[in-house]
Amino acid sequence: MAVLERSYKRFEGVLTPEWSRFLIIPRHAVRDVFRSKLFTAFFALSFIWPLVCAILIYLHHNIEALGIMRIDIRNLLPIDAAFFQNYVITQGTIGFFLAMLVGPQQVSRDLTNNALPLFLCRPFTRSEYVVGKMSIVIILLSTVTWVPGLILFLLQSYLEGWIWFADNIWIASAIFIGSLVWILLLALMSQAISAWFKWLVAARAALLAAFFIPTAFAAVVNEIFQTRWAHIFDLRALIGNVWAGLFGTFVSQTAEQEQVRNGRLIRQVVMSEPPLWASWFMLFLICALCLWLLSRKVRAYEIVK
Repeated sequence: MAVLERSYKRFEGVLTPEWSRFLIIPRHAVRDVFRSKLFTAFFALSFIWPLVCAILIYLHHNIEALGIMRIDIRNLLPIDAAFFQNYVITQGTIGFFLAMLVGPQQVSRDLTNNALPLFLCRPFTRSEYVVGKMSIVIILLSTVTWVPGLILFLLQSYLEGWIWFADNIWIASAIFIGSLVWILLLALMSQAISAWFKWLVAARAALLAAFFIPTAFAAVVNEIFQTRWAHIFDLRALIGNVWAGLFGTFVSQTAEQEQVRNGRLIRQVVMSEPPLWASWFMLFLICALCLWLLSRKVRAYEIVK
């Protein structure tokens, strides 16, 4: 457009609020994600366990259905904190594989194609970029973890009555907080790995290794030194202890070994899990490390030596 034509005018439309500008990233990314038939099928299958849980809750309050199927109500799982904890564990495992399919490709594609300057040259900060990329994983995993979990809790409360709801409202907070901690951990780790591994296969392998290699290392250390404190390096044990603490099922003493000679007890070793505060603190350090790794890579320019 020639300057002398003087036909340029400032945009007079409605501007997007600053607080919601990061949502432009997940709005387009989620659309691309569901173009994959593999991911769409896996995402649909992830709702099977919530459906099974809903059926179990319904059967507990339907005597006619139990009579038709000749099922003793005592043989069904009790609907208590352990029931919802098992739900969170199952859906959390499914969420891990969903994050492995979606997360590692988000930042790496922008770095490979030198697209970060195009994002950051607009009224879009680095923090908004990171939050936008994380929100892709957060939104998808929320739909298969705490959202169905709270619906199941409300279904049980509706069928059981107000007294059960008032006595067990803490279970709803445990479902939400436990799922949210797991989702934030997966979102941060997947984006940090995506920023440092530009090859998609390598990024997914690194995410798998980050969970399974420390588990094997912790098992060896625990066996050699007859302790459980090596679980402080095991991500699966850390989140498991956090979930157990939220649902009130955490047991500090997990194992006991006795050495007997000639009918006499000569050695007794009591192995205890790390305290809950240590598990929370270790998860906080891991999230802080992921943020630091992201801050090192998410920049509008890159210095190549």
